[in-house]
Amino acid sequence: MSRDHLPSAERSADSVEAPFLELLARGATADAYEQPVLLARAEGLPDGRVAALEQAKLLALRVRAEIEGRRRREAELSALFETAHDLAGLRDLDAVLRAIVQRARSLLGTDIAYLSLNDTTRGDTYMRVTEGSVAARFQQLRLGMGEGLGGLVAQTARPYVTDDYFKDERFQHTRTIDAGVQDEGLVAILGVPLMIGPQVIGVLFAADRRTRIFEREQIALLGSFAALAAAAIDTANALTETRSALDRLGRANEIIRDRSAVIERASDVHDRLAELVLRGGGVHDVAAAVSEVLDGTVEFTEPGGTPAMAVEAARAGGHAVRHGGDWIAAVAAGGELLGALALRGHPGLDPVDQRTLERAAMVTSLLLLARRSASEAEQRVRGELLDDLLDARDRDPGLLRERAARLHADLDGPHVVLAARLEDLAADAGQEAGARRRLWAAASHLAATRHGLAAARDGGTVLLLPLGPGDTATTLARRTADELGTAVQEAVTVGASAPLDRLAAHPEAVAAAYTEGQRCLEALRLLGRAGDGAAAEDFGFLGLLLAGDRDISGFVGRTIGAVVGYDERRGTDLLRTLDAYFASGMSPARTKDVLHVHVNTVAQRLERVGRLLGDDWQSPARVLEIQLALRLHRLSSAGQH
Repeated sequence: MSRDHLPSAERSADSVEAPFLELLARGATADAYEQPVLLARAEGLPDGRVAALEQAKLLALRVRAEIEGRRRREAELSALFETAHDLAGLRDLDAVLRAIVQRARSLLGTDIAYLSLNDTTRGDTYMRVTEGSVAARFQQLRLGMGEGLGGLVAQTARPYVTDDYFKDERFQHTRTIDAGVQDEGLVAILGVPLMIGPQVIGVLFAADRRTRIFEREQIALLGSFAALAAAAIDTANALTETRSALDRLGRANEIIRDRSAVIERASDVHDRLAELVLRGGGVHDVAAAVSEVLDGTVEFTEPGGTPAMAVEAARAGGHAVRHGGDWIAAVAAGGELLGALALRGHPGLDPVDQRTLERAAMVTSLLLLARRSASEAEQRVRGELLDDLLDARDRDPGLLRERAARLHADLDGPHVVLAARLEDLAADAGQEAGARRRLWAAASHLAATRHGLAAARDGGTVLLLPLGPGDTATTLARRTADELGTAVQEAVTVGASAPLDRLAAHPEAVAAAYTEGQRCLEALRLLGRAGDGAAAEDFGFLGLLLAGDRDISGFVGRTIGAVVGYDERRGTDLLRTLDAYFASGMSPARTKDVLHVHVNTVAQRLERVGRLLGDDWQSPARVLEIQLALRLHRLSSAGQH
């Protein structure tokens, strides 16, 4: 039948497919397949014709992709078979090893390739052949078993890859190996085992002097080549097991030919995400894993960190959406937006990779909800324990210790009770409640990280924090005020109690300490020091009024303890001299008459006092505190006799 007698539908289909068949025949680029459709639209052809061209274009592109994939796999198989043919004709071991390394470098297009062999006599691994190396120290490396990335490959008989050698902590770094790698300037390294049966005889490496992510297909290809290389080494050494090695190579090639890259990526991301969830990974771990799978940069952003229209579109449709050169997937749970995953600079995303990004967003939302639930539960438990201590409801030391231990807190160590309160409360009741919730959340987080407790109380927050080595109640109060203020972006005033010990045995002390902390907080506010932190010890004699237990001995010790101790050790009369000096209006001449000593003796004693108490001991503020401490010391000493 002639073409003129063909049915119109067949002539239409033939003319629709013809331009795309021609493009396929001459191997045109993917962009060229848009031309027939664009031309049809420009000529004003009917919509049906344009739609038929669109369908033909999509079919042709699928055929083109399949052809290119087959060509790539055929090229890889051809290279492997050519290598096998070349190696089969070699008998000299050195020539075999050089050929192996050269082919490995050529197949993967890396800066350098090298091969290490195991030395069973010395029990280590040594660098045998390198291709592209420029550093002498690197070429002469010897590695102990289990050291470096190569040691990990040899130890586990599995391939390992790192995109940044010096930042990778999965394997054991040594000074010798790191120095050699640094001399060579290597960054990304892929190592696969050379195996004869179950035995690892060495490691084959491919490496770049820049960051590079080796794809799974490349790892599999180098693994197949390593299997061939191991067989060639065995042939050169003993000329045995050649046929079985080639059979293994054939089976490996069949696996490579039948493997689908898309299925592998989907399976890989599923396994990675499941592993992350099981081992308690975070949202940034999910982003890093998906970045590697999608060969791009995936970032998690908080709400507001990504264009709102794109996030809302992704949230409403339940699918990742394209925004410029990026892809955005909403991270949401119920009606709440928790953030977004953004794949940067990757506009050409196929449906499988798009679903991968969406699945990662769903896993991220589950992790965020789980973390929030766990955090809220822990905060409630910490608050309940501190509430019980403040109200002295639970007086069983063993039970208190057990409850604290579950929260990684130790009630037997020194602790400080801190009262914290916001200064700039909003006029709106809702905003004020929100600010207090933020303060409580920040205090709870601080308590969790410091192995302490926190609870909301009296319109503010109370914390029970351990006193670290070298810390004082004052330094802890100031640091807490700074950290809470930074967290809530508002001024937070903190008053601290004196240190407490063995709280499990004396829970009633917590309530008194909280009252003391509140007094210090109010004193700070009255003195115009809102947003600061302090303890009773910072207020001099005023601290006696603020302290819950009226720590007279502590005040005397801090003020004139050095003079008291000096008199007790040396049998001197510095305290009596001070009493006489102040009673004589701070006149040395009148003081010597009261003491019946020479004026030089008075001067010498006062000089000694200055060295013990500091040069500013005669300033008005210090004089007042010293006189009060002297009087309290006399009264307490009189009561002991």
